[in-house]
Amino acid sequence: MLQQLLEGMDLLRFFQQLLLNTGGDVEEALEWMRRLQRQGVLDPALDLEAFLEQLQERQLLERGSEGELRMTGAGERRLRRSAFEEVFTSMKKGGPGYHPIAASGEGIERLPETRPYEFGDDFQLLDPLKSLHNALKRTHGELALAEEDLEVHETEHLTSCASVLAIDVSHSMVLYGEDRITPARKLALALTELIQVRYPKDHIEVVLFGDRAERVPLAQLAHIQAGPFHTNTREALQVSRGLLARQKHPNKQILLITDGKPSAITEGNQVYKNPFGLDLKIVNLTLEEADLCRRQRVVISTFMLATDPMLTEFVEKLTRVNRGRAFFASPYDLGEFVLADYLRNRRKRLR
Repeated sequence: MLQQLLEGMDLLRFFQQLLLNTGGDVEEALEWMRRLQRQGVLDPALDLEAFLEQLQERQLLERGSEGELRMTGAGERRLRRSAFEEVFTSMKKGGPGYHPIAASGEGIERLPETRPYEFGDDFQLLDPLKSLHNALKRTHGELALAEEDLEVHETEHLTSCASVLAIDVSHSMVLYGEDRITPARKLALALTELIQVRYPKDHIEVVLFGDRAERVPLAQLAHIQAGPFHTNTREALQVSRGLLARQKHPNKQILLITDGKPSAITEGNQVYKNPFGLDLKIVNLTLEEADLCRRQRVVISTFMLATDPMLTEFVEKLTRVNRGRAFFASPYDLGEFVLADYLRNRRKRLR
């Protein structure tokens, strides 16, 4: 089965998939390749050492101070691009639906779709080929152009958006052998690549939350790992809201990725934890933070990776308080859901 999956996949792409699954650990990814070659899954004739040298020559890998292999900045960028291409290709094949919000912004983008010309439309949006086609069809080949033949391109308003991707790294993200952290890691890389390449005026930050919440540099996204942590959703929202407060974009949002109910809050320098049930103290303070986000016009989109009744109950309350959005997404389509939602929420069709 694995051999069939590898057919048509070049070696670099396969190596990058292993990097995504090992949290950017180059040595571990290479060991997996050697093991698969010994098992006959990879062609025994492949020269993995030559492949490794090629990656170093292309400056995608380098040796660290202790001789360990690691990704370079160029390697990190290539991995982000690979994650984006994989997620975006899935979206093109038909992913989840879009969920728009009303938003103002700047910039107009011409779309391939057209519509009949209306008085006042910008003539720069005219589609000459479609207009001529309409005239020829109406006059049966005499080419007498009339106003009714004119077609103009549809347009979209591009909004300026500041986003924080808040990722749950609590123990449940890897509990019982179910890997939810790899899809979250891939999403972080893909969303960052999308914004930096296609929407450079937008702003993106990433926050990881377990017992505590912290901002992580974008260069560290390939190395996101879950740990033996509880779920401090409140602090995740606090840190995210603080980061967004520094931005002047008209649209601000938190994309919250979680698979568990909130089970911790920070009180001073201490972390209060209760993993049993829905602790009202934890829930109420978390909902208060969601309301503060609403007052500051920060929309929370929650993407649930589990259907636990207590998680669902909490997310429903949070969504009502914040007036945000909530989705259930499996680890397999998480990236499609979030990127589709992001793309749609920064656009508004113009007439």
